[in-house]
Amino acid sequence: MLDRLLGRAALREELEELREERDSLAAQLEAESERRSEAARARQEAEERVNRLEDRVTELEDRVQRATDDDGPSVRRRERLSRDRLDEVLDRLDGFETEREGALTAAVDESTQPAVTDALGDRAVLARQAAPTVVCVDDAGLVSVALSPPIQPAPFCEWGSEFRLDREWFQPTGRFGFALVRSDTYAGGVYEGGDRQTFTGFQTDVTGEHDKGGFSQARFERRREEEIDDHVDRVRGALDDLDADRLILVGESTALDRLSVDADHTAAVDATGHDEDALGRAFRDFWTTELTAL
Repeated sequence: MLDRLLGRAALREELEELREERDSLAAQLEAESERRSEAARARQEAEERVNRLEDRVTELEDRVQRATDDDGPSVRRRERLSRDRLDEVLDRLDGFETEREGALTAAVDESTQPAVTDALGDRAVLARQAAPTVVCVDDAGLVSVALSPPIQPAPFCEWGSEFRLDREWFQPTGRFGFALVRSDTYAGGVYEGGDRQTFTGFQTDVTGEHDKGGFSQARFERRREEEIDDHVDRVRGALDDLDADRLILVGESTALDRLSVDADHTAAVDATGHDEDALGRAFRDFWTTELTAL
């Protein structure tokens, strides 16, 4: 009776309803989080299968080419390496040992090409075609591959008892900033190895294509250029906030040129979609190595 007089009963009923609503929302959030995790796993598996199929297509194309073209040497096989498969291949090459100065490692350019030619003979042309690349070949001809890493090292050429392969050329290590830049999209974050620690992303409403001529066309192009310039200025501000010593920029080459930021590494990638999903695809694409069996 006293509770009803003081309005406590109504408050308690409202409190119980709010608790039930809170629990319901928490359950929905957990279910949605699980759904997204399943979707992310399914997308990753699909992308890996696509990569395997693309590698198989490339291999079959090479075999067809070899069967129909006897004019010169052709590659034995190509494969795109990422994640566990990349680890496996690098571990195999790291475990290779031979006599002193029996293993050649070379980051191919004009200065190292003569040594590569001496080691590969007429197949050296395949290394040139794969450049920029790192060649690993032994004097017995047991190993003869070119690896095109995400981060091409400065030119070098050396013989040793093992191959010289730095994991930093092939895989994300340490702390660094990584950002995707398109004319209307920015997505970036700070990474520790392969794990993203922070994320910032946004999209800018940039005027689409225009097919009219004359003054209207010129006015449209000026407006579009101004919108892209505003977007690029905003991107520069976001990059200034990335707390990392190294910076990797990927995306549209025209947007990267317009940005004019001093990055440690840049690369053109075709990562479409919204900012966070596009960043994930760009990250996976960048940290992929192409293996060419010479």
